[in-house]
Parts: sequence; C-alpha cells; structure tokens
Amino acid sequence: MGARSGLRLRGVLTAAAVTAAAVIVGAVLPATAQPAHAAPAAVLAPAAPVAPVWAPESSAAIHPGVLLSSTGGGGQCTANFVFTAGGRTYLGQAAHCTATGEATDTNGCTSTTLPLGTEVDIAGGRKGTLAYSSWVAMQAAGEKDRGACAANDFALVEISPADVAAVNPTMPFFGGPAGLSRTGLPKGAQTYTYGNSPLRGGVNALSPKGGVSNGDTDGGWGHEVYTVNPGVPGDSGSGYLDANGGAAAILSTLNLAPLPVSNGVADLPRALAYASAHGGLGTISLVPGTRAFTPNPPGVPATAVAVPAGPPLGG
Repeated sequence: MGARSGLRLRGVLTAAAVTAAAVIVGAVLPATAQPAHAAPAAVLAPAAPVAPVWAPESSAAIHPGVLLSSTGGGGQCTANFVFTAGGRTYLGQAAHCTATGEATDTNGCTSTTLPLGTEVDIAGGRKGTLAYSSWVAMQAAGEKDRGACAANDFALVEISPADVAAVNPTMPFFGGPAGLSRTGLPKGAQTYTYGNSPLRGGVNALSPKGGVSNGDTDGGWGHEVYTVNPGVPGDSGSGYLDANGGAAAILSTLNLAPLPVSNGVADLPRALAYASAHGGLGTISLVPGTRAFTPNPPGVPATAVAVPAGPPLGG
C-alpha cells in the first residue's frame, strides 16, 4: 500500500477552535456473634458490582460524541464509546489526546504524553480522570511491535461514580453500538462515524457520516477509511461502527499519503484486548447502546452516510 504519513487530530485549544464504586470487600463474622466452639467464620465473597442504570439518551450529559479535553496538554477530542471494568465506568478516547508533543509525533511507543491520573474535562462542566493510555502502557512494557506502536491509539477516562447516572452509551444519530465488531473493517467495508469537532461550528448535520474502508494497516492494528468529509482536529478518538453497528475502530490520524485526506483509525478489538492485558483495570467491556443501530438515521441526508464515490481505493 506504500508508506503512510499522517497527523494526529486532537483539537488545539485555541480561541478559534473553542468558538467553532464502591467495591464491597469480604467481611469476617465478628467473634462475638459466633456460638461457643463454632467453626471459624466463613469469609464472605465480594458482592458482584451492581450494573449501572443509564440515563435516558435524550438527557444524558455524558455519552459517545461528547467533547473531552485534558488539563496540562493535549487538546479537544471526541469520546468514542462507553466501557466498564471492575464496577467502574469509562469513556473511550484516543491516547494521543493527552499527547504533549507535535501533531506529527505519531509513534505511541516514543511520543511524550501526560501521565495516568491527569484530569480530563468533559463538556458540560464534569470531570474525569485518565485511567488508561495505550501510549503509557506500551512505553512501560517496552513494546516492540511496530504496528502496535503506530496504530494502538486508545485511552480510557474514568467517570466519577457521582456522574455515572448522567451517562448513556448510545452513539448520536446512528444508535448502537450493537456490541464489539466481529467483522473488522476489511477493504470495501462500509463504516459509520460521528465527530464533534468545534471547527464545524455546531452544525450537527456535518457530524454523522458514512465511509468505506481501504483495508488494514500496520498488521491489522489499524485501518484506512475514506469519508465524504474527513475527520478533522477535534474529531480524534471518535468511534466507527461497522455495517452491523458493531464498534470497530476509533479515529487516530488524518492521512497525507498514500490516500490523501483519508483517516487512519485504530482497530478497537485489538486496542481493547491490549488494554485488558496491560492496563491494570481487569477485563474491559464495551457497553452496547440503549437504542438500536440504523445506517440511515432520521434527519441525516442519505448522501452523508452513503459509500463515497471517490477517490478510488488504493491497491
């Protein structure tokens, strides 16, 4: 496919851009409550975490597509999906959204980044905490896989327990996700995404769009996607659904070559598996949307979600 070059798409926090669980632990029965000569008290198993009750989609303040911005560096980005692990709730974003280097620093194994624990602002006045970054994890692990270093671009922002009641996991316009993608984004596959860059000036009709994949990159860690209007700074981290509504990828780069103004996206199933293995949070699960996926959302012109007519896909 030829050498690729691209730019990270976190939004720059300038005036122009801005305008446009408690875990229940085991307990031992107190000795005073035991009858004489009783056997040692049994240790109670930890109770299973209670599943969150999601806010109605129409009133949820925290959801896929909400804008996130880190304090101390990085820039504005779009949240992709909602995840849970160990009874806690997370919003997904791109790892490079907390990067401190240049937009051309695209190697997650060498690029500088803010540490875990960094405070993240959630549009609407709420705050979260950076709990996982693939860049931090790969650098700590000494990752040598070039594909992973180039395309594993995934992070998790922990939602405060007090704000979980304000969360809904549904993607705007399209609904879903219907679960984690089982098909990926092979060449020619239709995909759907929603970006929330302030550069669009609040014109919601420009946010949902359809696209087509040009196939895998970086040994399957990424994909190259072409849409009628590409993802722009501020769209970074936004989620991509496959033709069945499965969560397939997240926006990482604006490509300059070999397919100009296409986007590089990180493969979500691979990124999620890496996070579960190296993130120290336990097994991380995608939360399905509360509304069914549709490839033809009401109020969105059919041309905005159709397979783009060009440029032709590369070989």
